[in-house]
Amino acid sequence: MYQALLRPILFLFSPEKAHKVTVGLFKFLCAIPGVKYLFRGVYVYQNKALERKLFGLTFPNPVGLAAGFDKNAEVIDEFSHLGFGFLEIGTVTPKAQPGNPQPRLFRLKSDNGLINRMGFNNEGMEAALLRLKKRKSKIIIGGNIGKNKVTPNEQATNDYLLSFNKLHNYVDYFVVNVSSPNTPNLRELQEKEPLKKLLMTLKKANSEKEIQRPILLKIAPDLTESQLDDIIEIIQETELDGIIASNTTISREGLKTPATTIENIGAGGLSGKPVKARSTEVIQYISTNSNGKIPIIGVGGIHSPKDAIEKLAAGASLVQLYTGFIYEGPGLIKKINKQLANNEENL
Repeated sequence: MYQALLRPILFLFSPEKAHKVTVGLFKFLCAIPGVKYLFRGVYVYQNKALERKLFGLTFPNPVGLAAGFDKNAEVIDEFSHLGFGFLEIGTVTPKAQPGNPQPRLFRLKSDNGLINRMGFNNEGMEAALLRLKKRKSKIIIGGNIGKNKVTPNEQATNDYLLSFNKLHNYVDYFVVNVSSPNTPNLRELQEKEPLKKLLMTLKKANSEKEIQRPILLKIAPDLTESQLDDIIEIIQETELDGIIASNTTISREGLKTPATTIENIGAGGLSGKPVKARSTEVIQYISTNSNGKIPIIGVGGIHSPKDAIEKLAAGASLVQLYTGFIYEGPGLIKKINKQLANNEENL
């Protein structure tokens, strides 16, 4: 129904408008008595074989929602009825910020992709905290945190610490986002020394808490093998809990969309099917060169059960959806989980 009816209607709107319509409609529908149970009946697939134990957490299934969709923790309770095993909010920054000027989100329909230069638009950590405090569902929540645009890199650690401390009691794990291409100079924090300093500071803060939260690092797919080697070394040295591979790419190679259209769109991170192969390569490289000792959440171009299985076979323990969720609809979650359960039962 989604692809035949809802998606064509939503795609009549600009991408950001379609997002607002989707969120608003879903919140409205879930407020109607009984509707959330209808959603659960249609989309939730439960099977003990899907359980994954990672970072000291038990995930009911390995399919999550990637950061970027629910930036402000607005639809946690509602999306808990769609069959996800976990949800990731954010990217959250200490202060609210509007992000980059619109238009800043573009569909590449012939490529099943998106280009975005959102720029960490969000309502800030206080707004996210208020919603997290009110949530009713018990679904596993990740908090993806970043720095404000106006914060210089030399002071970035303070921004990450502020959000880490503020959200610590209300999320189940954290993701340090230093890989978005849409905040000026942010990716420089992926360099060895500043990254090590940032992660060590967060690890120290975590160790001083009564309850320690898993901390993961989200990396770009555009890193060289030498840079990936540095990432592996840093993860092992800091004893970080894992990696999310990967964020969006600045590459524009192999697109079906006309070059003139791409040029007119301009800068931004590319997601969806065009990044699938590279994100899988990054997962494979990290898994192989760490001897499988670094837990990985795989994200990038998952539009089918086959795509998810490829990520898991490459070395990921969990996967996340974003662009594939927009193009394929919520039915994709159940399709992936059913296929994974079927594979487990036939082993």
